[in-house]
Amino acid sequence: MAGAAVRCALFSLLFGTCYGVTGSRVYPANEVTLLDSRSVQGELGWIASPLEGGWEEVSIMDEKNTPIRTYQVCNVMEPSQNNWLRTDWIPREGAQRVYIEIKFTLRDCNSLPGVMGTCKETFNLYYYESNNDKERFIRESQFAKIDTIAADESFTQVDIGDRIMKLNTEIRDVGPLSKKGFYLAFQDVGACIALVSVRVFYKKCPLTVRNLAQFPDTVTGADTSSLVEVRGSCVNNSEEKDVPKMYCGADGEWLVPIGNCLCNAGYEERNGECQACKIGYYKALSTDVACAKCPPHSYSIWEGSTSCTCDRGFFRAENDAASMPCTRPPSSPQNLISNVNETSVNLEWSPPQNKGGREDISYNVVCKRCGANDLNRCRSCGSGVHFSPQQNGLKTTKVSITDLLAHTNYTFEVWAVNGVSKQNPSQDQAVSVTVTTNQAAPSPIALIQAKEITRHSVALAWLEPDRPNGVILEYEVKYYEKDQNERSYRIVKTATRNTDIKGLNPLTSYVFHVRARTAAGYGDFSGPFEFTTNTVPSPIIGDGTNPTVLLVSVAGSVVLVVILIAAFVISRRRSKYSKAKQEADEEKHLNQGVRTYVDPFTYEDPNQAVREFAKEIDASCIKIEKVIGVGEFGEVCSGRLKVPGKREICVAIKTLKAGYTDKQRRDFLSEASIMGQFDHPNIIHLEGVVTKCKPVMIITEYMENGSLDAFLRKNDGRFTVIQLVGMLRGIGSGMKYLSDMSYVHRDLAARNILVNSNLVCKVSDFGMSRVLEDDPEAAYTTRGGKIPIRWTAPEAIAYRKFTSASDVWSYGIVMWEVMSYGERPYWDMSNQDVIKAIEEGYRLPPPMDCPIALHQLMLDCWQKERSDRPKFGQIVNMLDKLIRNPNSLKRTGAESSRPNTALLDPSSPEFSAVVSVGDWLQAIKMERYKDNFTAAGYTTLEAVVHMNQEEKRFCFQ
Repeated sequence: MAGAAVRCALFSLLFGTCYGVTGSRVYPANEVTLLDSRSVQGELGWIASPLEGGWEEVSIMDEKNTPIRTYQVCNVMEPSQNNWLRTDWIPREGAQRVYIEIKFTLRDCNSLPGVMGTCKETFNLYYYESNNDKERFIRESQFAKIDTIAADESFTQVDIGDRIMKLNTEIRDVGPLSKKGFYLAFQDVGACIALVSVRVFYKKCPLTVRNLAQFPDTVTGADTSSLVEVRGSCVNNSEEKDVPKMYCGADGEWLVPIGNCLCNAGYEERNGECQACKIGYYKALSTDVACAKCPPHSYSIWEGSTSCTCDRGFFRAENDAASMPCTRPPSSPQNLISNVNETSVNLEWSPPQNKGGREDISYNVVCKRCGANDLNRCRSCGSGVHFSPQQNGLKTTKVSITDLLAHTNYTFEVWAVNGVSKQNPSQDQAVSVTVTTNQAAPSPIALIQAKEITRHSVALAWLEPDRPNGVILEYEVKYYEKDQNERSYRIVKTATRNTDIKGLNPLTSYVFHVRARTAAGYGDFSGPFEFTTNTVPSPIIGDGTNPTVLLVSVAGSVVLVVILIAAFVISRRRSKYSKAKQEADEEKHLNQGVRTYVDPFTYEDPNQAVREFAKEIDASCIKIEKVIGVGEFGEVCSGRLKVPGKREICVAIKTLKAGYTDKQRRDFLSEASIMGQFDHPNIIHLEGVVTKCKPVMIITEYMENGSLDAFLRKNDGRFTVIQLVGMLRGIGSGMKYLSDMSYVHRDLAARNILVNSNLVCKVSDFGMSRVLEDDPEAAYTTRGGKIPIRWTAPEAIAYRKFTSASDVWSYGIVMWEVMSYGERPYWDMSNQDVIKAIEEGYRLPPPMDCPIALHQLMLDCWQKERSDRPKFGQIVNMLDKLIRNPNSLKRTGAESSRPNTALLDPSSPEFSAVVSVGDWLQAIKMERYKDNFTAAGYTTLEAVVHMNQEEKRFCFQ
């Protein structure tokens, strides 16, 4: 009875206090309430155990005098309390983790007399998952403990007297949950507690629209650290640019969005929606720009227009962008002037007065041949008339017309055309002139025939000129001995198309020319026709070579050619690539008028080098679009650069990550200081730097196809040999430029060559510092990683001697990479094995289908002596010759039928037991060619090893 009296007294004091809680409350948008005891109208009706003397449901008044239901227990004077209170079944609603918010008050045991040992200041929180929403009894063994709840503040008798109630709020979470619902339970073990409110909720990331993509309500994950990936859906009238995604965090907050949507053509973003362009505006593409006003001479009458209609009489060319004004054809050319010179006409004119609003003006010339008495009866001149520089598409305002007929009427029309002329052709675009050609000299004679050849005479005959341009009055024959070379010649004239030339020396070659004469004068001489006198008559046509004389001539010529070729080859072998010995130090090419590279690390203040060689760009001009890579210093992004007064361009953006040191900043910007000194179409172009705000950035041109090695592997076998050689030519041109500036790259490899959309290759990566490590597998340590041994010249590995010649060695490896479509040099050999193989004279074999000429150039780049390697200028010249002569690229080695993964051995089996060229030829049963090798200068086995296929073919014939 005494315990009950104390409990009643305590409750009466407790109930007299007004709790500072509100019956209804607005919760955050990312919280979804499953249970809120304060919002329940009427009794809660939770199950208590025991039914009597434990938890009791009581109504109290909040600050607004609104009744709220609470549960209270205060059996502090009785030992061994075990009072349970269980909620009704709570549906999970798809949540995997739920949160329990408990607001309660708790009496300080020290403020209660006579309760020491029985009074507690904590209670326990339990839960039980179940698919059954009708369980009537509390089975303690089914419940799992969540936590023991203690009060941050407890109240005393003094607080009750002052009507101060100390309300505690505790939040616990539990998960992962898997069943349809769950029950919560509160266990009292002897405390004086009032559960003022219980709220159960879970967290979600609420519906939102980001970057024109809508992301739905998303329940958070089961773990407190989990992220839920959510794919967004584009809003109405938009389409995906990059897949829109966001991650829902465990706290119910969305993380930074990835990807975005773009408003469709004809729509623009307004207030987070894609709304139709207004009348008089348009948008042609799905981009992030706003609708634009219709360009001049065009209009739109509908909302959502993707283009504007041209005004009457105005047109838009097929390739014109929708943003270009509508234009019209030009007026006719002005001031057409003709100048007749025999059977040639020169025309000149002035540009049209009205160009139609376009600058792509060109001119077409129409030639008509008209009747002598009726100029209205004309027909096309045909293909025999020639125009210089061309007949159609002229960009200049003059043209020369030749090979016209003499004494003939011609009408020439000059048309001014632009990009829209075909859409509205009109005679107003042309101006014409009629001329009459004069008497002209005859055209050259095309063919001379030798009807009979004797020891002292040649009987000649020829055809009439293709264009006699009048009556032929006579022919003139000029002839001379071949050795005299026109220094002493004779003239014979005849009225017929044949003549006998007598008084010639036997067994002598003569050169003959013939020309015709009309009243207008002599025409040009024919080309040379050569005949050789002999003792046997023989009719000859063309160059008139007699078989007997031919045999003698050819025999003599062959001997002469062999001697000349041998002399040339010897000279070439002695002077190949100049063979000039380089100094031990780094090679320099200081040509007059050529800039020289300045090392930025020589500046006392490194920032001075940046200011001198790189342009500072305002960060507001740069728009970063996406991350395309990660480097040591930070992220590499693609984006756009819009400098005032210039068009917007795509750029690559290197950023310096936060928390950098002064040394890292200096090293990062050193690449810009180096790159800014170069200006060449095959060197990556520096647009500028951002140093006055963070992040620090280096801005370069954007290369759409990325690194050359990856690009080649992705497009294996898709290019012609000419295209591959064109890529190599571009790389070589860039390296020649660097070499001329006395800059040594040190890291030339296909991975450091970038390729744009036009397949133009550009040298990049100028930010390295290279130090040789002791580890033979490492090669060179750089700030960006390690440079593999397999790209580096042997003297650079052994003695750290980096020169343009060592870059040439690396260029040879790049050639091999290109022709093998990005295959790894030396395959899976270790770096140590590569070094050893190179020292022993091994070299990479030709890749599959690699032309012999290209592999020979690779071998030249890999000469052991750096002075024997070609200069970059010579490499570019050689590649130019190959490009001009595509047939030289058609011949491949026998090994081209399949990939060869073995290195070329400098010592074939035939070399192993011989000491001279003669011994080797005898060993391979070819000793009969010994004199050929000697005459060509191949007197040592070393020289034979480096012979190319052409040289071998010459010596073995």
